[in-house]
Amino acid sequence: MSAPAITAGSYVPQDTLFVWALVNPAVPTLVGKLQLSQLVPDCATFAYDASWWQFPLSEDLPLVEGQTFSAGEKGSAPGAIDDARPDRWGERIIRQIERPARLSVLEMLLFAGDDRFGALGVSVSAEQYIPRRLGPYPVLGDLARLSAAVEDVQTQAPITADLQRLIQPGVTLGGARPKALLQTDAGPCVVKFSELDDAVDTPLVEHATLTLAAMAGMHVATTGVLPLPSRHGKTRHALTIERFDRLGDIRLHCLSAKTLLRAARLPESYGALATVLLRLGHPDRQGAMREELFRRMVFNILMDNTDDHERNHSVRLTFDGYHELTPAYDVVPTLQNLGYQAMSVGSAGAASSLDNALTELSEFGIKRARAIELIQQVARTVDGWEAHFTQLGVSVADLEILRASIDRDALRLQRKAYC
Repeated sequence: MSAPAITAGSYVPQDTLFVWALVNPAVPTLVGKLQLSQLVPDCATFAYDASWWQFPLSEDLPLVEGQTFSAGEKGSAPGAIDDARPDRWGERIIRQIERPARLSVLEMLLFAGDDRFGALGVSVSAEQYIPRRLGPYPVLGDLARLSAAVEDVQTQAPITADLQRLIQPGVTLGGARPKALLQTDAGPCVVKFSELDDAVDTPLVEHATLTLAAMAGMHVATTGVLPLPSRHGKTRHALTIERFDRLGDIRLHCLSAKTLLRAARLPESYGALATVLLRLGHPDRQGAMREELFRRMVFNILMDNTDDHERNHSVRLTFDGYHELTPAYDVVPTLQNLGYQAMSVGSAGAASSLDNALTELSEFGIKRARAIELIQQVARTVDGWEAHFTQLGVSVADLEILRASIDRDALRLQRKAYC
């Protein structure tokens, strides 16, 4: 007999929830217990169940029986469990649409739902996996209505009950950009939308940027674009992203770079992340992964993607017990011309320069000659960005805005030096 569904209306706030592993969703496995801290406001603590032995969820959550873990920060959860929280868009949906009786970090973890990023689930029961189930998910025929509902959320307009089912809490790592799950013939995918104040057709630009990154030799998420009804005479699209935390019915345990670096007590830098990959990656794949990370850093610099923060990088646990970089995602020009990245690049900190990128090559295990080769490959590919974007249908008006960032002297001269 199935347990009754958890809804915002029926949910009674409680100070204890339970983490389950859904690697095989047909056979959920209890991992441990979540509770609200008695010492730090709105902070979750975690302790493993005595029956869990498979793997530590993250390096700062070692398998120690009877140990209670805490991040010690308001609005946080320890280790890998913090990656199971919804992103900022998901939190917005929970606050505006779900509206449970309480809005602590425990409710954020629970109401993120049954199909969040990675392989963890949160339940109200230790005996049976009873999550906040979502769905049925929107289908392609719902896309225009889903887009309209997303706009209503952004303007805080009333959402009808019929449209509420189309709006789901966060399903991916990342930031505040509107997103949902969409059911297609090939299975569920993530679909992302523009924000109302976006200067360009961001979903189409992100698709163009990621496919350009693939041309530069990077391993990227598989994306596509779907047309939306025009708004104020402007063509619009939604971006589809194939889920890389799924392998058929199997869910892959994933960790953000934020969790990895915090667990290792290392700074938020590309070099530090490369060091973590050296420790966690398979010996036969470490070199390729660290080169991949170096390529991503160079590409982000040259494409003015300065929103390359630590939640926009992640790893997944493979079946041999090692970790590997997930495909690149959330890669798009930020159009702010900041001149510095979100993560530190080299000895000059976060400065967006290729000279800076060449200062800590030992962290990546790359010789200078090889680093120059990688920069040249990326720079030559980025030099053709406008032709590629045009081929994919980016408008003339959007190209002009993009050109002001990607082709400004600070970036154009750097890439030309390596073309």
